[in-house]
Amino acid sequence: MTNYQLETDKIIKSLDCTPRLLLHACCAPCSSYVLEYLTEYFDITVFFYNPNITEYDEYLKRKAELKRFISQKSFAHKVKQIDGDYEPDLFFEIAKGRENIPEGGARCFDCYRLRLQKTAELAKSGGYDYFCTTLSISPHKNAAKLNEIGGELSELYGVKYLYSDFKKRGGYKRSIELSAEYNLYRQSFCGCIFSKKLAEKKNNSQNE
Repeated sequence: MTNYQLETDKIIKSLDCTPRLLLHACCAPCSSYVLEYLTEYFDITVFFYNPNITEYDEYLKRKAELKRFISQKSFAHKVKQIDGDYEPDLFFEIAKGRENIPEGGARCFDCYRLRLQKTAELAKSGGYDYFCTTLSISPHKNAAKLNEIGGELSELYGVKYLYSDFKKRGGYKRSIELSAEYNLYRQSFCGCIFSKKLAEKKNNSQNE
């Protein structure tokens, strides 16, 4: 099994300048440690693009929290943010017929691809050196699949993918610490209606 943290180390060690990185971000908590870590080595633009967030108020709340965190924390290099379009119909299109697949399966993998492909397209058109996503910091996300998709898109668009598994070396723990320090909104589900229903079901069973 590939250790993607070691792959990140190799890429960083090979750098002889400060490359431009387009970093897809799902929310402020997941971005917190990743930005703290990567701004030491990259000039980062955060790309908030999450059509899986199927409630508009939730979408706006997560976007605002990310902006607030970026504005309040000091980084080695200034971080910029680009907001993608709100496109939940695209998510429902890829989820069609797979609404009842358990969390972490094929529907989720296509959701990874949906977000990473838009990031790769923007990285290509914007002349970025690398693209990546914060998603691998979550213990609920499949880092191997994320890196597999990222590698495929790198070949397709001709932009380097930053192979990574940000939960390693205490990354997830650090994200929790930063979330507490900056009082970040930590959601109990990934964003889609299917994950929300699952979270509600688990919560109800625990309260019975």
